[in-house]
Amino acid sequence: MTVTPEKTGTTPQFPTSLGTSTPTQINLLGQDLAQDLMGKISFGELAYWLVAMRRPTPGQLRVFESVLVALADHGFTPTAIAARLTYLSAPDSIQGAMAAGLLGGGSRFLGVTEDCGQFLAATLAAHDGDLPDDDAGWDAMALDAIRAQRAAGKFVPGLGHPNHKDGDPRTPVLIGIAEEEGVRGPHLRLFEAIGRMSETALGRRLPLNGAGVCGAALADAGLPTDLLRGFALLARAAGLLGQIAEEKRNPIANDVYMTVDRNAVYVDPDQSA
Repeated sequence: MTVTPEKTGTTPQFPTSLGTSTPTQINLLGQDLAQDLMGKISFGELAYWLVAMRRPTPGQLRVFESVLVALADHGFTPTAIAARLTYLSAPDSIQGAMAAGLLGGGSRFLGVTEDCGQFLAATLAAHDGDLPDDDAGWDAMALDAIRAQRAAGKFVPGLGHPNHKDGDPRTPVLIGIAEEEGVRGPHLRLFEAIGRMSETALGRRLPLNGAGVCGAALADAGLPTDLLRGFALLARAAGLLGQIAEEKRNPIANDVYMTVDRNAVYVDPDQSA
Protein backbone atom coordinates (compact mmCIF):
# COMPACT_ATOMS: atom_id res chain seq x y z
CA MET A 1 0.00 0.00 0.00
CA THR A 2 1.36 3.40 -0.96
CA VAL A 3 1.07 5.96 1.82
CA THR A 4 0.86 9.56 0.66
CA PRO A 5 2.03 12.30 2.99
CA GLU A 6 -0.76 13.75 5.07
CA LYS A 7 -0.83 17.48 5.66
CA THR A 8 -1.65 19.32 8.84
CA GLY A 9 -1.78 22.96 7.90
CA THR A 10 1.26 23.42 5.70
CA THR A 11 3.48 20.74 7.31
CA PRO A 12 3.52 17.31 5.62
CA GLN A 13 3.43 14.18 7.78
CA PHE A 14 4.95 10.83 6.86
CA PRO A 15 3.43 7.95 8.87
CA THR A 16 5.76 5.25 10.21
CA SER A 17 5.48 2.51 12.78
CA LEU A 18 9.26 2.14 12.99
CA GLY A 19 11.68 4.79 14.21
CA THR A 20 11.37 8.46 15.05
CA SER A 21 13.51 10.83 17.07
CA THR A 22 13.43 14.13 18.91
CA PRO A 23 16.33 16.22 20.23
CA THR A 24 16.23 14.20 23.49
CA GLN A 25 14.81 10.79 22.58
CA ILE A 26 14.94 8.01 20.00
CA ASN A 27 11.79 5.94 19.61
CA LEU A 28 11.62 2.57 17.88
CA LEU A 29 8.51 0.44 17.50
CA GLY A 30 6.73 2.63 20.01
CA GLN A 31 9.46 2.06 22.60
CA ASP A 32 12.13 4.29 24.04
CA LEU A 33 15.21 2.86 22.34
CA ALA A 34 17.67 3.70 25.10
CA GLN A 35 15.46 2.87 28.08
CA ASP A 36 13.22 0.04 26.84
CA LEU A 37 15.23 -1.86 24.24
CA MET A 38 18.99 -1.50 24.65
CA GLY A 39 20.34 -4.28 26.83
CA LYS A 40 16.86 -5.79 27.18
CA ILE A 41 16.21 -7.49 23.86
CA SER A 42 18.47 -9.34 21.44
CA PHE A 43 19.23 -8.20 17.92
CA GLY A 44 17.34 -11.23 16.62
CA GLU A 45 14.22 -10.25 18.54
CA LEU A 46 14.48 -6.71 17.21
CA ALA A 47 14.89 -7.91 13.62
CA TYR A 48 11.81 -10.11 13.92
CA TRP A 49 9.81 -7.32 15.55
CA LEU A 50 10.77 -4.76 12.89
CA VAL A 51 9.28 -6.93 10.15
CA ALA A 52 6.39 -8.70 11.87
CA MET A 53 5.32 -5.64 13.88
CA ARG A 54 5.00 -7.82 16.95
CA ARG A 55 7.40 -9.43 19.38
CA PRO A 56 8.12 -13.09 18.73
CA THR A 57 7.18 -15.76 21.21
CA PRO A 58 10.17 -17.41 22.91
CA GLY A 59 9.79 -20.39 20.59
CA GLN A 60 9.60 -18.28 17.46
CA LEU A 61 12.65 -16.33 18.57
CA ARG A 62 14.71 -19.47 19.16
CA VAL A 63 13.81 -20.81 15.72
CA PHE A 64 14.48 -17.43 14.09
CA GLU A 65 17.89 -17.02 15.67
CA SER A 66 18.76 -20.65 14.84
CA VAL A 67 18.04 -19.83 11.20
CA LEU A 68 20.34 -16.81 11.35
CA VAL A 69 23.12 -19.01 12.69
CA ALA A 70 22.46 -21.68 10.06
CA LEU A 71 22.77 -19.23 7.16
CA ALA A 72 25.60 -16.99 8.37
CA ASP A 73 28.60 -18.58 6.63
CA HIS A 74 29.35 -21.60 4.45
CA GLY A 75 33.00 -21.02 3.67
CA PHE A 76 34.29 -19.91 0.27
CA THR A 77 30.94 -19.59 -1.46
CA PRO A 78 30.54 -17.13 -4.37
CA THR A 79 29.18 -14.51 -1.97
CA ALA A 80 32.26 -14.76 0.24
CA ILE A 81 34.65 -14.75 -2.72
CA ALA A 82 32.91 -11.69 -4.19
CA ALA A 83 33.25 -9.86 -0.89
CA ARG A 84 36.94 -10.72 -0.54
CA LEU A 85 37.82 -9.78 -4.12
CA THR A 86 35.95 -6.51 -3.83
CA TYR A 87 37.80 -5.76 -0.60
CA LEU A 88 41.06 -6.53 -2.42
CA SER A 89 40.13 -4.02 -5.11
CA ALA A 90 38.76 -1.37 -2.75
CA PRO A 91 40.08 -1.84 0.79
CA ASP A 92 38.86 1.65 1.62
CA SER A 93 35.24 0.55 1.02
CA ILE A 94 34.14 -2.15 3.42
CA GLN A 95 30.55 -1.30 2.51
CA GLY A 96 31.33 -2.11 -1.10
CA ALA A 97 32.75 -5.51 -0.16
CA MET A 98 29.72 -6.28 2.02
CA ALA A 99 27.35 -5.14 -0.72
CA ALA A 100 29.13 -7.24 -3.35
CA GLY A 101 28.63 -10.36 -1.29
CA LEU A 102 24.99 -9.59 -0.53
CA LEU A 103 24.20 -8.87 -4.18
CA GLY A 104 25.19 -12.45 -4.97
CA GLY A 105 22.29 -13.81 -2.95
CA GLY A 106 20.04 -15.34 -5.58
CA SER A 107 18.25 -18.47 -6.73
CA ARG A 108 21.31 -20.70 -6.26
CA PHE A 109 22.70 -19.24 -3.06
CA LEU A 110 20.59 -17.82 -0.20
CA GLY A 111 17.51 -17.18 -2.33
CA VAL A 112 16.40 -20.81 -1.88
CA THR A 113 15.19 -19.84 1.59
CA GLU A 114 12.54 -17.56 0.13
CA ASP A 115 11.84 -19.75 -2.90
CA CYS A 116 11.13 -22.73 -0.68
CA GLY A 117 8.97 -20.77 1.75
CA GLN A 118 6.88 -19.38 -1.10
CA PHE A 119 6.56 -22.78 -2.79
CA LEU A 120 5.33 -24.37 0.42
CA ALA A 121 2.96 -21.50 1.16
CA ALA A 122 1.47 -21.66 -2.34
CA THR A 123 0.97 -25.42 -2.05
CA LEU A 124 -0.78 -25.03 1.29
CA ALA A 125 -2.91 -22.16 0.00
CA ALA A 126 -4.06 -24.29 -2.92
CA HIS A 127 -5.64 -26.67 -0.40
CA ASP A 128 -7.57 -23.79 1.13
CA GLY A 129 -6.74 -24.67 4.73
CA ASP A 130 -7.75 -28.32 4.36
CA LEU A 131 -4.62 -29.81 5.91
CA PRO A 132 -3.83 -33.50 6.42
CA ASP A 133 -4.25 -35.23 9.77
CA ASP A 134 -1.40 -37.72 9.38
CA ASP A 135 1.85 -38.40 7.55
CA ALA A 136 0.05 -40.30 4.79
CA GLY A 137 -1.96 -37.20 3.98
CA TRP A 138 1.10 -34.97 4.00
CA ASP A 139 2.91 -37.48 1.76
CA ALA A 140 0.06 -37.41 -0.76
CA MET A 141 0.09 -33.60 -0.81
CA ALA A 142 3.86 -33.56 -1.21
CA LEU A 143 3.79 -36.09 -4.03
CA ASP A 144 1.26 -34.02 -5.97
CA ALA A 145 3.31 -30.86 -5.39
CA ILE A 146 6.56 -32.42 -6.59
CA ARG A 147 4.94 -33.89 -9.69
CA ALA A 148 3.22 -30.63 -10.57
CA GLN A 149 6.48 -28.70 -10.17
CA ARG A 150 8.40 -31.12 -12.35
CA ALA A 151 5.62 -31.18 -14.96
CA ALA A 152 6.05 -27.41 -15.18
CA GLY A 153 9.75 -27.95 -15.87
CA LYS A 154 10.84 -26.53 -12.53
CA PHE A 155 12.98 -27.80 -9.68
CA VAL A 156 11.51 -28.21 -6.22
CA PRO A 157 13.20 -25.51 -4.11
CA GLY A 158 14.96 -26.84 -1.04
CA LEU A 159 15.36 -30.34 -2.44
CA GLY A 160 18.91 -31.59 -3.04
CA HIS A 161 22.36 -30.33 -2.09
CA PRO A 162 25.66 -30.36 -4.07
CA ASN A 163 27.74 -31.38 -1.03
CA HIS A 164 25.47 -32.95 1.59
CA LYS A 165 24.09 -35.71 -0.62
CA ASP A 166 23.33 -37.97 2.34
CA GLY A 167 21.60 -35.25 4.32
CA ASP A 168 22.20 -31.64 5.29
CA PRO A 169 23.24 -31.60 8.97
CA ARG A 170 21.24 -28.43 9.61
CA THR A 171 17.91 -29.87 8.55
CA PRO A 172 17.16 -32.33 11.39
CA VAL A 173 18.50 -29.91 13.98
CA LEU A 174 16.23 -27.06 12.91
CA ILE A 175 13.21 -29.36 12.67
CA GLY A 176 14.02 -30.63 16.15
CA ILE A 177 14.24 -27.11 17.57
CA ALA A 178 10.91 -26.20 15.98
CA GLU A 179 9.35 -29.32 17.48
CA GLU A 180 10.75 -28.56 20.93
CA GLU A 181 9.38 -25.03 20.78
CA GLY A 182 5.95 -25.98 19.48
CA VAL A 183 6.35 -24.14 16.17
CA ARG A 184 6.71 -27.11 13.81
CA GLY A 185 3.79 -26.13 11.62
CA PRO A 186 2.38 -26.96 8.19
CA HIS A 187 5.28 -25.57 6.16
CA LEU A 188 7.80 -27.80 7.92
CA ARG A 189 5.46 -30.80 7.84
CA LEU A 190 4.97 -30.42 4.10
CA PHE A 191 8.70 -29.92 3.57
CA GLU A 192 9.48 -33.10 5.52
CA ALA A 193 6.95 -34.98 3.41
CA ILE A 194 8.61 -33.67 0.24
CA GLY A 195 11.82 -35.24 1.47
CA ARG A 196 10.10 -38.55 2.13
CA MET A 197 8.40 -38.60 -1.28
CA SER A 198 11.30 -37.40 -3.42
CA GLU A 199 12.34 -40.93 -4.36
CA THR A 200 8.80 -41.94 -5.30
CA ALA A 201 8.33 -38.83 -7.43
CA LEU A 202 11.80 -38.49 -8.94
CA GLY A 203 13.28 -41.98 -8.84
CA ARG A 204 15.98 -41.04 -6.36
CA ARG A 205 15.98 -39.78 -2.82
CA LEU A 206 17.22 -36.22 -2.46
CA PRO A 207 18.10 -34.54 0.83
CA LEU A 208 16.28 -31.53 2.18
CA ASN A 209 18.82 -28.72 2.21
CA GLY A 210 19.41 -26.26 5.00
CA ALA A 211 18.35 -23.18 3.04
CA GLY A 212 15.01 -24.80 2.30
CA VAL A 213 14.34 -25.91 5.85
CA CYS A 214 15.15 -22.38 6.99
CA GLY A 215 12.47 -21.04 4.67
CA ALA A 216 9.92 -23.53 5.99
CA ALA A 217 10.82 -22.74 9.60
CA LEU A 218 10.62 -18.98 9.09
CA ALA A 219 7.20 -19.34 7.47
CA ASP A 220 5.99 -21.43 10.41
CA ALA A 221 7.41 -18.78 12.74
CA GLY A 222 4.93 -16.32 11.26
CA LEU A 223 7.17 -14.29 8.94
CA PRO A 224 6.03 -13.19 5.48
CA THR A 225 7.35 -15.48 2.77
CA ASP A 226 7.97 -12.63 0.33
CA LEU A 227 10.62 -11.22 2.68
CA LEU A 228 12.47 -14.42 3.57
CA ARG A 229 15.43 -13.67 1.30
CA GLY A 230 15.98 -10.57 3.40
CA PHE A 231 16.49 -12.69 6.50
CA ALA A 232 18.95 -14.89 4.64
CA LEU A 233 20.87 -11.76 3.66
CA LEU A 234 20.70 -10.49 7.24
CA ALA A 235 22.37 -13.70 8.39
CA ARG A 236 24.94 -13.68 5.61
CA ALA A 237 25.93 -10.08 6.41
CA ALA A 238 27.47 -11.37 9.64
CA GLY A 239 29.31 -14.08 7.76
CA LEU A 240 30.61 -11.64 5.16
CA LEU A 241 31.91 -9.33 7.85
CA GLY A 242 33.77 -12.32 9.26
CA GLN A 243 35.16 -13.13 5.81
CA ILE A 244 36.43 -9.57 5.38
CA ALA A 245 37.96 -9.59 8.86
CA GLU A 246 39.77 -12.82 8.00
CA GLU A 247 40.89 -11.36 4.68
CA LYS A 248 42.56 -8.55 6.63
CA ARG A 249 44.28 -11.06 8.95
CA ASN A 250 45.14 -13.73 6.39
CA PRO A 251 44.70 -12.48 2.80
CA ILE A 252 43.83 -14.96 0.04
CA ALA A 253 41.95 -12.76 -2.43
CA ASN A 254 45.06 -11.81 -4.38
CA ASP A 255 45.98 -15.49 -4.77
CA VAL A 256 42.47 -16.22 -6.06
CA TYR A 257 42.74 -13.35 -8.53
CA MET A 258 46.23 -14.28 -9.68
CA THR A 259 45.34 -17.96 -10.07
CA VAL A 260 42.47 -17.13 -12.40
CA ASP A 261 44.33 -14.38 -14.25
CA ARG A 262 47.54 -16.37 -14.81
CA ASN A 263 45.61 -19.39 -16.03
CA ALA A 264 43.32 -17.55 -18.42
CA VAL A 265 43.55 -19.07 -21.91
CA TYR A 266 42.49 -17.21 -25.01
CA VAL A 267 39.99 -19.08 -27.18
CA ASP A 268 39.15 -17.97 -30.69
CA PRO A 269 35.42 -17.19 -30.62
CA ASP A 270 34.96 -18.86 -34.00
CA GLN A 271 36.33 -22.13 -32.58
CA SER A 272 34.70 -22.06 -29.16
CA ALA A 273 31.13 -22.88 -30.25
